[in-house]
Amino acid sequence: MENIGLLLSEALTPYQATLGPAGANGERVVTLKNVAGAIVIERTLCMAQLRDKRQLTDVVDGFHRDLLIAEGRIEPCVVAAMRHATQAQVFTSFQAFN
Repeated sequence: MENIGLLLSEALTPYQATLGPAGANGERVVTLKNVAGAIVIERTLCMAQLRDKRQLTDVVDGFHRDLLIAEGRIEPCVVAAMRHATQAQVFTSFQAFN
């Protein structure tokens, strides 16, 4: 599991990622700290998200998005608009096949 923490820290540089102890159901708390040591993001993840390569990639992508929001480089409404646009495209594509 420490390797996962190192991988997360490497993928999210300059932030330091730490994994908390396993909970009752195997979940782990991932904490991201900035260079000053302040907690920027704290999220609870299930073991499947940490063991599966695709899910771990999604976790890192989610952290990147949340860091952009926390840093003020992107607004949450922009993320919502992008999701809405993607869902509309999928719905339109689905209708084209029917």
